[in-house]
Formats: sequence, structure tokens, C-alpha cells
Amino acid sequence: MPRAWIAVACAAHVRLGRAEGFMQVCHGKAAPLRRIAPGDLVAYYSPTESLGGGDRLQAFTALGTVRSGAPYQPAAPAGFRPWRRDVDWWPGREAPIRPLLERLSFSSGDPRWGYRLRFGLFEVTQEDARLIAGAMEAACAVS
Repeated sequence: MPRAWIAVACAAHVRLGRAEGFMQVCHGKAAPLRRIAPGDLVAYYSPTESLGGGDRLQAFTALGTVRSGAPYQPAAPAGFRPWRRDVDWWPGREAPIRPLLERLSFSSGDPRWGYRLRFGLFEVTQEDARLIAGAMEAACAVS
């Protein structure tokens, strides 16, 4: 059975990944991406609009299914070469996290719910994935 994940990145970076059909996490590290398998569902949570910005967003900003293939580094000039995975992104709208906090298993009743998000990528239940997909009005099937 495919697994479900929450990845964390600013909304500007998520939008770039949606436009180009990829995901990356943890400032481009490969190891977290190796935990994800083709067919897994990934929901992006964006705490802010821009990296390091004070422009709080706190919303789910993308939902998609990981394509086949291993993590890779795109061809680029010397310098920053992040690791990525290809993803089929589903149509949907951005959805604030606050209305879901009491229903998501990783946050329900926990005043420190944001702590898990600091890891950049973590697995969630299929029920959490369904709640997020519903809030995003995403056109996808979550098992």
C-alpha cells in the first residue's frame, strides 16, 4: 500500500516544484527522498510564502503522487545541486492547516504540533492524507 507524507517548504519553492513536476526537501538533501517510494502521496505544508520570510502562510500548498525513478540531481552549473523526485501534482487549492489541527493524528491535542514539521519530511496516516486532500479539494484518490 502506498504511504503518505508531509513535506515542508516555503510556498514559493513549492510552486516552482509544481510548475516543473518535482519535489525536494530539507534544503536539497537526498536521504529523506530515498524514504519515499513511487506511488506514495506527498502533501506539502508551507509555513511561509518565502524562504526565511516573516510572511506566515501555514497552509497545505500541493498534493501529488511520486513518479517512478530514484532521487536525482538536475544538470546545473557548479554550485547548489539539490536532489529531487518527480511528482504528478494534483489540481487543488491551498488549504490552511489550523481548521485541521484537531483532526490530524500528528497534531490533535498537541499544542506543540509544529515541532514535527521541523524535520522537513515525515510519514502520516492515510486518514490524515484524506483530510488534507479534502481540505484542498484535490482531484486525487487517497486509499
